[in-house]
Amino acid sequence: MGEELGRWAEPGLLVLTSLAEGAKHGYAITTDIAEQAGVALGPGTLYAALQRLEERGLIEALPAEGRRRPYRLTAAGAAELSAQAERMQRLATLGLGRLRSRLA
Repeated sequence: MGEELGRWAEPGLLVLTSLAEGAKHGYAITTDIAEQAGVALGPGTLYAALQRLEERGLIEALPAEGRRRPYRLTAAGAAELSAQAERMQRLATLGLGRLRSRLA
């Protein structure tokens, strides 16, 4: 599972990151991702990611609020996001360190 969420702009990872702030419905997730990550997710991409994350127990749907269905991060989703963020941070530190030593 971790390998699938490992790409930096992977929709699932972006959704988990958005939901780390709190429960949101689809449009709010899309808006947050666009504003914070500069990535525009289309509805098909977003809802496919939501379905995959829910099937894996990383998020859960909450009761609908009118036509909107909010989602929230589960404990497993928070653990996965934390592991992925730490892995990406280590990779970024390694890459930046190697670039600095190369340019020195």
